[in-house]
Amino acid sequence: MHPNDPALKSFIEVAEQSDFPIQNLPLGVFSTASQAQARAGVAIGDWVLDLSVLESRGLLKPAAHGVFGDPALNAFIGLGRSVWRETREAISRLLRHDNPVLRDDAALRSQALVRQSEVQMHLPIKVGGYTDFYSSKEHATNVGSMFRDPANALLPNWLHLPVGYNGRASSVIVSGVDVRRPMGQVKPPSVEQPLFAPCAKLDFELETAFIVGGATELGDAVTVSEAESLMFGMVLLNDWSARDIQQWEYVPLGPFNAKTFATSISPWIVTLEALEPFRVAGPVQVPEPLPYLRQSGAHSFDISLAVDLQPESSDRATTICRTNYRTMYWSMAQQLAHHTVSGCNVGVGDLMASGTISGTAPDAYGSLLELSWNGQRPITLDDGVTQRSFLEDGDRVTMRGWCQGAGYRLGFGEVSARILPSRPVAG
Repeated sequence: MHPNDPALKSFIEVAEQSDFPIQNLPLGVFSTASQAQARAGVAIGDWVLDLSVLESRGLLKPAAHGVFGDPALNAFIGLGRSVWRETREAISRLLRHDNPVLRDDAALRSQALVRQSEVQMHLPIKVGGYTDFYSSKEHATNVGSMFRDPANALLPNWLHLPVGYNGRASSVIVSGVDVRRPMGQVKPPSVEQPLFAPCAKLDFELETAFIVGGATELGDAVTVSEAESLMFGMVLLNDWSARDIQQWEYVPLGPFNAKTFATSISPWIVTLEALEPFRVAGPVQVPEPLPYLRQSGAHSFDISLAVDLQPESSDRATTICRTNYRTMYWSMAQQLAHHTVSGCNVGVGDLMASGTISGTAPDAYGSLLELSWNGQRPITLDDGVTQRSFLEDGDRVTMRGWCQGAGYRLGFGEVSARILPSRPVAG
């Protein structure tokens, strides 16, 4: 049976609403209190399957020995698509309800299976490069309407190319790592000279990202038709944004300190192969893109997305955004093709983010900038009293993403972080 077959069942009990059925098998990097060495694992239900244990027993045989004992997945990813596929098939076979190899070996199970509640998750890849795109037409229209002319919200280039910028790879962090409110230069309209102060308009950006699974040579370009062959999988991503710092600094070269302080990703990488059953067509593109960006067929995915906000003083979170990845105007294949068309080389583990994902409904906006319309319309949380225009210290933001299959749910887990107060900088 194919690993994506909806009829597949595991000998490990998986709840109906779990993000991690046997059809998923996302990869991550984890450690435990008893074994501090970070190594590769696969999520299955409420458990983590330790791939380094299976590899040491000869049950997994990727082309280069020892890759699953590494503290990052780059070496495994670099082995290529055929190894990814063979490994996923082997893991799927071991976890099936009718395979006794792991199911009936109590000693092996005790070594290879760890409860997710007992592990610490780590950044799953060594990020060599990080690029953030701006590919939601709804988000770009909202921002353009807010700060420019609603009748001409999109800049002239937006419908012709996937706008993006190269971000800071060193500050990509894994879910669970707290984010400190940045300090920076701001210039409120009421003052003549800029001030140095804590960010007062701290925001989240609901995004996904794909992990580059192959390397290209400097000077070469990836075609839009071959781009997906260089993608290993996807994660959820929160590209934290300091809106007031950005407003002052972004002309003429774009965001700098407003974006460099933190970018959070989910710990589990959902492979592109697992997402195959959820392919859908993206929006019709008018005008037709230039030839190097033209594509046909289904190049988007039906991924439901949600954002929860929980103040420090509350024991409950409020879902403030619900949207879907399928609304994205520019596809991942177009993003990678455009990224490399100049001859820019990419490498294994490079991270390429979608840009803020917003839908058409007001509760489908993927940032507080849009949800509160830059503070003009504060949102009210579920307690009926607490309001937010932007994030306050102690707030926790949690993003979730999932695809609904026939009798199973294939999910990304979550990316979550709490806001810490700014740290004063000596003058």
